[in-house]
Amino acid sequence: IDLLQKKLFQLEEAEGGFDQFTRSYRTFGVQRQPDNSLFFKEWAPAAEALFLTGDFNNWNKFSHPYTKKDFGKWELILLPRHDKSPAVDHNTKLKVVVHTKEGERLYRISPWAKYVTREEKSVIYDWVHWDPALPYIQIHPRPKKPTSLRIYEAHVGIASPESTIASYTNFTTNVLPRIKDLGYNCIQLMAIMEHAYYASFGYQVTSFFAASSRYGTPDELKLLIDTAHSMGIMVLLDVVHSHASKNVEDGLNKFDGSDSCFFHSSPRGDHSQWDSRLFNYSSWEVLRFLLSNLRWWMEEYRFDGFRFDGVTSMLYHHHGTGFSGDYSEYFGLQVDEDSLVYLMLANHILHTLYPSCITVAEDVSGMPALCREVQEGGLGFDYRLAMAIPDKWIQILKELKDEDWDMGNIIHTLTNRRYGEKCIAYAESHDQALVGDKSLAFWLMDKEMYTNMSSLIPMTPVIDRGLQLHKMIRLLTHSMGGEGYLNFMGNEFGHPEWLDFPREGNNQSYHYARRQFNLLDIDNLRYHQLYAFDRDMNRTEDKYGWLAAPPAFVSAKHEGDKVIVFDRANVLFIFNFHPTKSFQGYRVAVDVPGKYKIKLDSDMVQYGGHGRLDHNTEFFTEAQPFNGRPNSMQVNISFDSTKVIVVELLLNVIKS
Repeated sequence: IDLLQKKLFQLEEAEGGFDQFTRSYRTFGVQRQPDNSLFFKEWAPAAEALFLTGDFNNWNKFSHPYTKKDFGKWELILLPRHDKSPAVDHNTKLKVVVHTKEGERLYRISPWAKYVTREEKSVIYDWVHWDPALPYIQIHPRPKKPTSLRIYEAHVGIASPESTIASYTNFTTNVLPRIKDLGYNCIQLMAIMEHAYYASFGYQVTSFFAASSRYGTPDELKLLIDTAHSMGIMVLLDVVHSHASKNVEDGLNKFDGSDSCFFHSSPRGDHSQWDSRLFNYSSWEVLRFLLSNLRWWMEEYRFDGFRFDGVTSMLYHHHGTGFSGDYSEYFGLQVDEDSLVYLMLANHILHTLYPSCITVAEDVSGMPALCREVQEGGLGFDYRLAMAIPDKWIQILKELKDEDWDMGNIIHTLTNRRYGEKCIAYAESHDQALVGDKSLAFWLMDKEMYTNMSSLIPMTPVIDRGLQLHKMIRLLTHSMGGEGYLNFMGNEFGHPEWLDFPREGNNQSYHYARRQFNLLDIDNLRYHQLYAFDRDMNRTEDKYGWLAAPPAFVSAKHEGDKVIVFDRANVLFIFNFHPTKSFQGYRVAVDVPGKYKIKLDSDMVQYGGHGRLDHNTEFFTEAQPFNGRPNSMQVNISFDSTKVIVVELLLNVIKS
């Protein structure tokens, strides 16, 4: 807290104060002034001289020098033409020419470039001046911060069944309506910050202020976000401030010719596993760059918050090794205090300026107080990703027959989180879909998904069991695993195969770099049954709000019966994982007395189930204490199924 307060005091004392410092995107790079002159500004402390070149001066390398200022700053003013128009036209190319003290001449893209593009046969991106005469103006207000966060993790480029790079426009037109229909109230957009290497999944960022041009223009991204807002859907940016691409000509690396501009010098400034550069968070200008970057995405594009990537790598000098949970692992000299304070500072600024902002941390270490307020000594995140949960599902699918699953071990993984620190639960994300691994659906049904997913033929045992477990795994994770839920696009309907971007190893193929939404439009395929269950699962949560409720009370985890029973938000959940055994008159514990009715049943025919339960059945409680609850009742449980039962008396109270 002391270090944070010191940083905040320094920000207030900075030239122009806190607001100007964290909005430096208004002064760095290029800015058009009221008289149409263009003001250019860069930070290049190791440079001997800087020049601006581009289409505007026929690529003359020496005609427009920057003026050197204090503290490594360089400035240049281009006066308007005789007709009062700007000296640089919209959509034309620019370059910064850096002369080093060693006599080298380097060609660079401004770190603050707002738009960069790559010609078809080129491997290097170009800085393009983006200043349209009629920029898109967003009109819809930001949605209110939801109490129950249901996130749809998405990648614009793969959001189409076509073997190509999909566009912002395609996402707006074809994907947003699906997300709305499914009941998700938040989208987490991946790979938006410009990255030269498409197969990096957006995690090797080259231009931090530029929205990726491979999907379209900045205005088309603004329209996407504005349309999402009109649907009541928040949009989070997957922000990468943990490291940067090593690219030199079209990245931040060695911008001024030195090894340490924006980054620590080697070896501290190198991430050997990721082959990338690591920021120097103690540098005043790096703080300016990164904090301004957050405000740029919030204000220019009107994102609603961020999923911070690679937080574990930031927090520790070792960038993440095995963690046992011992507190000495979190508070020793191995913690990188500079980056920790940066994260505190970023969260403090975001939540102060934008109270409805949501921040999510990708941390596998379990750092205590990660999701507590900075005033308490926490890092200030709203949520952390519950990364152990998908790992557990993949582990048991790989190593165990489903009849050998350990109910207690599954429950432990789903409930093992610090009280008062909110988690985003998920059964699988993009990590599990990548080549080398398989989605849950593919682990469960594998090659039979190619031949036996038709509803016109009887289900094979593999498809039957796979469909039922797919639904049960997702609902159990949704209802027990956290205070928010995340799904990666396509997995809601059991997307087949894996995800693989075009690269040398697959002959630059786009075949697996797509999402086959067309499978949902074929009525006689079972994918739409999984889609319908995912949709109704979210809608049921929206009605009863278990994600916003205190953690679940588990009343039964029977290893022999393979039954799990728990209640949360006055909703009773019953799971029967047994592959062959159903139960009649099975006694379950309940908290609230009254008459209960089924509200969601994975065994319904429209979800690919067998329709073995009568939904008109009413369940009455008895004042018979059982498994830690004051009341209980008897229910019928089909094998391979789960049900959500809600007390009708409580519903009437809520309605009135």
